This record gives sequence, C-alpha cells and structure tokens, in this order.
Amino acid sequence: MHPAPLLSVRGLTVSYRRAGQCTTALAGADLDLPVGGRLALIGESGSGKSTLAMAVCGLLPDSAELTGHIAFPALPGNPVLGRDIGVVFQAPGGSLNPVLTIGEQIAEVLVVHRGLGWRAAKAEAIRLLGRMQIPDPAGSVRAYAHQFSGGQRQRIALAAALAASPALLVADEPTSALDSVVQGELVRLLDALVREEGLSLLFISHDIALASDLADQVAVLRGGMLVEAGPAAAVLGAPAHPYTRALIATRLDLDTPPAARLAEIDPVDFSVFRPPARTHG
Repeated sequence: MHPAPLLSVRGLTVSYRRAGQCTTALAGADLDLPVGGRLALIGESGSGKSTLAMAVCGLLPDSAELTGHIAFPALPGNPVLGRDIGVVFQAPGGSLNPVLTIGEQIAEVLVVHRGLGWRAAKAEAIRLLGRMQIPDPAGSVRAYAHQFSGGQRQRIALAAALAASPALLVADEPTSALDSVVQGELVRLLDALVREEGLSLLFISHDIALASDLADQVAVLRGGMLVEAGPAAAVLGAPAHPYTRALIATRLDLDTPPAARLAEIDPVDFSVFRPPARTHG
C-alpha cells in the first residue's frame, strides 16, 4: 500500500471569464506530490505552470473559476498558507514589504504561525538569515528590502517562506530574475534546505536544466494542458510527447557547435496523441 501523497490534484481546471468570453488557463490537470518529493512544472510562459501553483496555494484571483479537486491527504487538516505551505515568488521585490524591516517580516510569520513572542521571533529571524547566508544577520534584521541585492532579497523571501517549517514549499520561478552565478548559488541553497528539512517541493520553471537538478518528478505543461508527467530521468531522458521533445531541443549547449537555425517549437495537435502512463515511483 502506497503512503498518502502530500498533494493530490485531480481534474483541475481554471478559467477566467471577461466580457462574456471564457478563457481556460488550465484544463483537467492530474498530479500527485509525495511527502518529501520534488516535482517540477516546466513549460513555456503562459503554459499554466503558475496558475496550477497558485491554485494549490489558494492564491487565484476572485475572477478565476476553479473546478476539480485539490487535496492534501498527508496533512491532518486543511493547509494554512504561511504555516503549512510556504511560497517564494518570481520577483522578491514584490513579495517583501518595503516599509517593514526584513526582521519584522520574518518575525511576523513566526509570531502568527508558531506562536513565538516577538523577542524570540527576532532571534529566530537572525538565525534564519544566517542560514540563508545573509551577511551580518544581527544587523540585517534592522534593514529594509531595498538595501539588499536581488539575490539577497530572494534569500530573505526564502527565509520568510520557511520560517514556520511548512510541509510544502512552492517556488514559482524563483531564479528567473537573477544572473547565472547568483541563480546557481540560490539553487544549491534551495536544494540543501529542502533536503535538510525534508520538505516537499513544487518548483515552477521554464529552465529544464534547473528542473533536472532539483526535481525527481517532472510535469510538462503546454497551453494549459498537462501533456506528460513522470520521473525526471524518464521524462527528460526519453520524452514521450512531441512537445517535451521540442522543448528539450530548444536548449542551447555551449559545447555543441551552433546549428544553422535554432530549434523551434511547432504547434502540436493534442487530439492525436495521448502520452503513455508513467509510474510515479
């Protein structure tokens, strides 16, 4: 008997209605994320990755119409955002409050979700900043978000997301606004933190290399449809769906001589292809 997954999504469809027109952003997605598992959602911009992630977090706008089923079978009750689910967004500048010190923002999570007093919460915030490799953590708690670099702000956002020791960390393209060196540093830190804390990770990216480094499971989305899912090695090593193959072909390898023409992704007729079922082990 398989243990209950942390996250189970069945038939998830998200639509938006505007001026009498209905646009489907996600159509009938099914996926499971095991306790301690790492699942990467990959695909082009607009493929439905962030829509799926925000639906899981309960962060869709009021204009969204959601059908299907989202459950957390391994949790004892309904998950609470900030306590059971931590979120790191693409742009840390937008998720950090500019008028509060970073210490106040991290401490607030600890006070609300872990019941700490403000003094104890501040001490824990200093510890978390040190773990995120922020210079001078004791002094940094008194600083504001604009006083840090983009990479440091993303580490601060990660500290706030992990402060309450959530069961699930949702990272929505957390490295896309960073340069390649800072990106690599953040990915290594994220990998270590997820491993040490035993977290489940839902990682959203259009970067296949990052997905293969961080995740043991991959789900590929295009045009709001989940076209292929399974173990990362199987999906990325021997993709079954033509879109997955096309997506992998667009990667540029610096060791390979340039081709006369870059690979392009052609429209795919999903009606003529149904990917074979893969095991989720």
